[in-house]
Amino acid sequence: MDNLQIILAEISWLTKTIESDYPELYQFLDENPMTIPSESHPEIDKNILKDYLESLRQLLKHHLETRKKIKK
Repeated sequence: MDNLQIILAEISWLTKTIESDYPELYQFLDENPMTIPSESHPEIDKNILKDYLESLRQLLKHHLETRKKIKK
């Protein structure tokens, strides 16, 4: 399995996790600036997908940290 397939699998898994475990956060995925291309026909490469995966991770991390602070 090459890196691109691993990255896509991680994006799919993380998106599904957010959808099922954090539905309050899932609604914001459509508004993520990483998903809005600035070109009519953007080229999607491994680096762009890695950046998107990292943005999903950061979104979830921030959400979890914020929830902990609210619960205290």
